[in-house]
Amino acid sequence: MDKDFLLKLTNNLYRLTLLFPKKEPLRYKMREVADDILAKSAENCSPRVLEELEVLDSFFEVAKNQNWVSSSGILAIQKEYANLREELTKKIDYNLPSTLPLSVGPSDGPLQVPFPEERSGVNERQEKILAFLRENGRVQVWQVKQILPEVSKRTLRRDFENMLNQGIVERMGERNDTFYQLKISKS
Repeated sequence: MDKDFLLKLTNNLYRLTLLFPKKEPLRYKMREVADDILAKSAENCSPRVLEELEVLDSFFEVAKNQNWVSSSGILAIQKEYANLREELTKKIDYNLPSTLPLSVGPSDGPLQVPFPEERSGVNERQEKILAFLRENGRVQVWQVKQILPEVSKRTLRRDFENMLNQGIVERMGERNDTFYQLKISKS
């Protein structure tokens, strides 16, 4: 996918949502999902991007019903995201074995998470977080911030999101009660 096209599309969505009421949560949710799509589409064509495109499409439908902006403005951007979804679907279909997650039968349980030496895409900082998780069972971002004071909370949250997307950790709770733990696997 062309990075310039994705940047332009994301900018157009930002301009559109400027017309939404200032404190409207949908304004920020749509931007957040668009940012995720921009970041993940630049990396690769994962099925997770397709899920986010579906969510964004639903948000467009809600926005159309609110009449904050003209339906034609929403439809134009919604159509561009639909085209993106079609293009990514084709790419994923062509790369079927390498891009789709392995399916696990109900009796199999979740996939076993490999040891850190076998993991790909985990950096040194994330390894430190995983070591802390193995020692303590679960952790919140502020606790990791105490161990790694030179790293911002935002970066730590991105690290957790990365490990979450890889299926290494799972998120429990919400808002201030959010913590992360190693994903439990069956042997």
